[in-house]
Amino acid sequence: MGQDQLKAQQERWEETTLKKFATKTPERLPKYVSASSEEVATLYTPLDCEEGDYLSDEGFPGEYPFTRGVYPNMYRGRLWTMRQYAGFGTAEQSNQRYKYLLSCGQTGLSIAFDLPTQIGYDSSNSICEGEVGKVGVAIDSLYDLEILFDGIPLNQVSTSMTINAPAAVLLAMYIAVAEKQGTSRVELRGTIQNDILKEYVARGTYIFPPKPSMRLIVDTFAFCAKEMPKWNPISISGYHIREAGCTAIQEVAFTLADGIEYCKAAQKAGMEIDAFAPQLSFFFNAHNDLLEEVAKFRAARRLWAKIMKERFCARDPRSMMLRFHTQTAGCTLTAQQPDNNIVRVAIQTLAAVLGGTQSLHTNSRDEALALPSQESVQIALRTQQLVAYESGVANTVDPLAGSYCVEALTDRIEEAAAAYIAKIDGMGGMVEAIEAGYVQREIQASAYEYQKAVEMGERVIVGVNKFTVKEAPPSGLLKVDLGLREVQIGKIERVKAMRDAVQVQATLGRVEAVARGEENLTPPIIEAVKAYATLGEICDTLRRVFGEYQSQVIF
Repeated sequence: MGQDQLKAQQERWEETTLKKFATKTPERLPKYVSASSEEVATLYTPLDCEEGDYLSDEGFPGEYPFTRGVYPNMYRGRLWTMRQYAGFGTAEQSNQRYKYLLSCGQTGLSIAFDLPTQIGYDSSNSICEGEVGKVGVAIDSLYDLEILFDGIPLNQVSTSMTINAPAAVLLAMYIAVAEKQGTSRVELRGTIQNDILKEYVARGTYIFPPKPSMRLIVDTFAFCAKEMPKWNPISISGYHIREAGCTAIQEVAFTLADGIEYCKAAQKAGMEIDAFAPQLSFFFNAHNDLLEEVAKFRAARRLWAKIMKERFCARDPRSMMLRFHTQTAGCTLTAQQPDNNIVRVAIQTLAAVLGGTQSLHTNSRDEALALPSQESVQIALRTQQLVAYESGVANTVDPLAGSYCVEALTDRIEEAAAAYIAKIDGMGGMVEAIEAGYVQREIQASAYEYQKAVEMGERVIVGVNKFTVKEAPPSGLLKVDLGLREVQIGKIERVKAMRDAVQVQATLGRVEAVARGEENLTPPIIEAVKAYATLGEICDTLRRVFGEYQSQVIF
């Protein structure tokens, strides 16, 4: 049947069968929209899918444009890495949590750091009072990281570290711990997040201004390309942008625009695209709207492949692969009726897997209230395992491909995200767009519209603005000891007493000298870490050279 014939038949169906039925059973809402407020049609047909060539638009998994997956047999060959994001209190406490998760079947580590660590302060700094160990593990020196990975052989596990501004320092510590275990840096597998651009618009754990921050990132690219071939030196992160309130389209657009900026910076520093691009990785959010999320992942893969091939002239197919980690959406979790979060996370897990993720963290039911309890963490991990081993969705590659709805949404998201990227290009790139406040305003506008719809009851949040119940106060929540800061201060004092102070000052002097020049900063930072210079001492050294970033208020 031709397109014209199909269109005529669809119009006939709408005017007769649908209209007649709808008079007796009218639609529940005047308009249906996705989680991103994009209008959803009553029915999708081939008319909604852009006419094109299958091989150039969808193709086969493991081949350009990678719409259907970055690997030929996807989960039939190997399941995604089950990487539960965890860390709290001291290194000793987090070490026990990691061992528990590994014993439950987790296949990769994901390290959460406390706020002082994320912004490059030692726990002893007065600014850290009340924050030590609260939202992640406190790491002040190599000594803490040695404890964190005690009994965990780093040549047998892949580790992701959610750290950005001081990412080079934590990478250096990881290398040092591995070498103490007898593992060469060339063997190490894992990722440092190291995505500073999204910090300026969504998360806020920045230290230095954009230019020196970009230099640090490019230095890690160059170092890892040469010495750590199995390591991802960045996880370009849309997750936090989505958590700040953006739409699925904006998540794809702003994340890939950040990726473009990093590629431009590396090329400007003299790196060939195929020398570093195969080691780039991405990080996305899995939200509640199942079909939109699956389409989002597929669109992001296809768009990135085109960007790398057409804009950057990459030749290595690995450079065109958008490999990504996913985390279920923390912003969708509710303090009310927290057991409902188990179902939300299951839906989001399914979206990530159907969308072809390479690794996944599933949030725990109680995270809207506190750090997750051990029982809640086990349920979250079991959710992944149930989808992997019992649902059947991992048995075939890209099972929703060919769905008129999913293909139409994939096309729409790719087109709209590409339009955003073109606009950012016209502004000079992502750094300029951020400095102009454009990205921040777009996110704020989307977040406002979403929250307004919730408060007006136009968007239902089960247990919050509909189907509410009276509940007893929560119990059994994990609480972090307020005395942890004193514990960490004690550790810092012991480290300073046992280390060679002259060597520490020499290594910090070398870090400062290189920061003022043009050499790669990663090697001198490694030497400072090995001398047991603290995180705060190294970051303060860089602060003296680079200064600190002061955010602008965006209206």
